[in-house]
Amino acid sequence: MSALPLVLLLLGASVLAVVIFRRFNLPPVLGYLFVGSLIGPHALNLMYDMHRAEYIAEFGVVFLMFSIGLEFSLPKLYAMKRIVFGLGLLQVLLSMVLITGMVMLFGINWQLGIALGGVLAMSSTAVLTKLLAERMQLDSAHGREIMGVLLFQDLAVVPLLVLIPSLTQPPEKLAMLLGIALLKAVVVLAVILVFGQKLMRKWFHFVARAKSSEVFVLNVLLITLSLATLTELAGLSLALGAFVAGMLISETEYRIQVEEDIKPFRDVLMGLFFVTIGVKLDMHILVGLWWQVLLVLAGLLVTKSLVVGLLSWRLGATPGNAIRSALWLCAGGEFGFVLLGEIARMPKAVEQVVLTALVLSMLIAPFIVHYSERIVMRFASGEWLLRSMQLTQIAAQSMGTEKHAILCGFGRSGQYLARFLGQEGVNYIALDLDPDRVREAASGGENVVFGDVGRKEALIAAGLMRASVVIVTFSDTLLAEKVLHHIQSVRQDLPVVVRTADERDMERLTRAGAAEVVPEALEASLMLASHALVLLGIPINRVLKRIRQTRSQRYSLLRGFYRGLSDRDRDEDDDHQPRLHSILLVPGAAAVGRTLDDVNLEELGCEVSAIRRRGIRAVEPAPETRLEEGDVLVVLGDPEAVFAAEDRLLQN
Repeated sequence: MSALPLVLLLLGASVLAVVIFRRFNLPPVLGYLFVGSLIGPHALNLMYDMHRAEYIAEFGVVFLMFSIGLEFSLPKLYAMKRIVFGLGLLQVLLSMVLITGMVMLFGINWQLGIALGGVLAMSSTAVLTKLLAERMQLDSAHGREIMGVLLFQDLAVVPLLVLIPSLTQPPEKLAMLLGIALLKAVVVLAVILVFGQKLMRKWFHFVARAKSSEVFVLNVLLITLSLATLTELAGLSLALGAFVAGMLISETEYRIQVEEDIKPFRDVLMGLFFVTIGVKLDMHILVGLWWQVLLVLAGLLVTKSLVVGLLSWRLGATPGNAIRSALWLCAGGEFGFVLLGEIARMPKAVEQVVLTALVLSMLIAPFIVHYSERIVMRFASGEWLLRSMQLTQIAAQSMGTEKHAILCGFGRSGQYLARFLGQEGVNYIALDLDPDRVREAASGGENVVFGDVGRKEALIAAGLMRASVVIVTFSDTLLAEKVLHHIQSVRQDLPVVVRTADERDMERLTRAGAAEVVPEALEASLMLASHALVLLGIPINRVLKRIRQTRSQRYSLLRGFYRGLSDRDRDEDDDHQPRLHSILLVPGAAAVGRTLDDVNLEELGCEVSAIRRRGIRAVEPAPETRLEEGDVLVVLGDPEAVFAAEDRLLQN
């Protein structure tokens, strides 16, 4: 029977579930698991060919491990070696030992206990990295610890993929089989790495000369699946070969392009993999085992929290940061599902309990992170003192300064701005959360202190009540809105200049209280235009006047752009931003003979920015302009408004 109905079922159900889960800001992984449990044999029983579905989904793990190998970086490992091979290694080993001991108390053999220890020791790289980035905590002390532990966990999956299948063998054969598996892994990896390093770069150079994106993608698939097949033929897992393929390509200059090309395959196939994991959820069994599920969930969260917290504290972290790292890393992760699928002959009840506990832990992980700061302040008595010392340091640095500028963020843009202010003799104080950057810049004489601009207390300590201006130097709209909210609550008269990536958030930030919003993309276009016009012989005064006029009109001249195929890879939020669209008034179009005022596109949220008639283009046409057959109208609006406008202009 054709596999098409199965694929359509998986894709249709996955799309619906992921859309719903994203609407509630939940990880897509949970949506895939929900789909699997719904269409599986224990619910609606729509999955008629489970073996074929698992075969397709196995490639999801292959491309996931390929991506991990692609991100493998020896310099990165060396830079974080203390955290990765200190805290990360100890966390995985100690978690596995404790979990093994606990499951043995319930009569489970030690081999299965070690396998389950590896499953439950993992945390979610995808979820935690996203949460750290949203909170701008990647460079914080606990953020570095979390990323270091996650990096080691990703690496630990590779030996666990070799170890876990061997653990299912009888004890008398285990040592021999495990030794053979490790020997195979060493030999195969040595051969691939020795010869692969020499061949990979030359082969990619050869393929790149074809200058074809299709050939390049096909080559990536060929390399990945070939090495995965090679390791499988050696009696190892497909995922191990894919990881090695990623490692080899990471050493070439094609890494970034490969990562972009492989992402669609990885995400789609990983989704199918999680669907097949969800299929295994049997609600009938879980109803009778609910207390075991809650017990395993509580044991998982408590055990990993204690392990990470105590290790972090003993390795030199403050109690507050140790608790933060513990709370962030206590839940399970997507690699737990990958490893769980490698365990053979596992009792059905054990599989159901562990699988459900993993799903629930990932479901509550964002809520644990959300309340982590309150928990830290409740249990870390010294945290209040540390925060008070930070605020005192900020206040001491800003003491005696008046009519100064407060720079939120001291990255590249903040530092360049500080140099301009210094040349004009304007005092400033900068707040930044990167401790290394703050230490280096402060020792170099810059007026920068460690502080979180997302906290009102830090802004007030920086002299908010005496400042003349606040400049947000980073392009994080959510954090910028938070800063604006704090400033509006105490000093509505204080002008705030905000940086943003492009025009999409200009109105939003202006409504939040920004006096000026500087969109990077539009300002870059203005600078390009100014240099080009001067080189074309346009008087400099006229060029400067044009730029001032464009800025005073809130960049109205630069609003919207024509989208093409290359814009489809932009941020998904860009799909809802204003765009330009050309509409030809064909013979019989409804708008022919009517004025712009008559068609009234403004009520649709759309405007006509230009009309092209007989080769002549008129910008900002008057409302009384009468439309003629053959006119091309350039309309500006979001996608829905543009489509509605086209419908009104063309249809009778």
